[in-house]
Amino acid sequence: MHKRILIIEDEASIRDMVTFALHKAGMEAMQAADARAAQIAIAEQVPDLILLDWMLPGTSGLELARRLRKEELSREIPIIMLTARGEEMDRVNGLEAGVDDYVVKPFSTRELIARIKAVLRRSQGDDGTGMVELGGLRIDGPAHRVFAGEEPVPIGPTEYRLLYFFMTHPERVYTRAQLLDHVWGGSVYVEERTVDVHIRRLRKTLEPWQLDGMVQTVRGSGYRFSASA
Repeated sequence: MHKRILIIEDEASIRDMVTFALHKAGMEAMQAADARAAQIAIAEQVPDLILLDWMLPGTSGLELARRLRKEELSREIPIIMLTARGEEMDRVNGLEAGVDDYVVKPFSTRELIARIKAVLRRSQGDDGTGMVELGGLRIDGPAHRVFAGEEPVPIGPTEYRLLYFFMTHPERVYTRAQLLDHVWGGSVYVEERTVDVHIRRLRKTLEPWQLDGMVQTVRGSGYRFSASA
């Protein structure tokens, strides 16, 4: 089944260029020139991924990203921001708004398609075989089991969900509130301190294989899962 990509960009020439590249890569394209048109398009047909321009008329891309992350219909759709703003603070603001990746203008369509495929793989949580692998850990999704190398890792259900989320969203910092939303669900009331408890349990679970260091505390921000020291 072809992946459906929504392009939210006010410049028609860029929309058409990206549409052509997507078709060539075997993907479907939807187009919207502003935030209102984008939300109508999403209501009619939910895309698999959104390409979002930072500088939109009226509602900015950053504000639209925040809005999309709050709405149930669009909360889980991966977003790649298209922007001429490459400064670190701009990237941080985008990530905090819920953007999954960045492509800085001017960009090549080859790079863009590669980024789209990478983000789609991450968002699907596996490589098409039901497996997630990172840094010596492997999750067998259908069997609901975790392995360190070839050894099974005994793990509780909440720590499993937390680890699965981390492994499918590596190298990105999440606040406690974001982890509560993604792992526990926004409709469940759980204190933020609960996240710290389960982080400690997850580290203790991974400690016998010396993999607990992959769950990293980012002081003043939250937690990150990384295969890098």
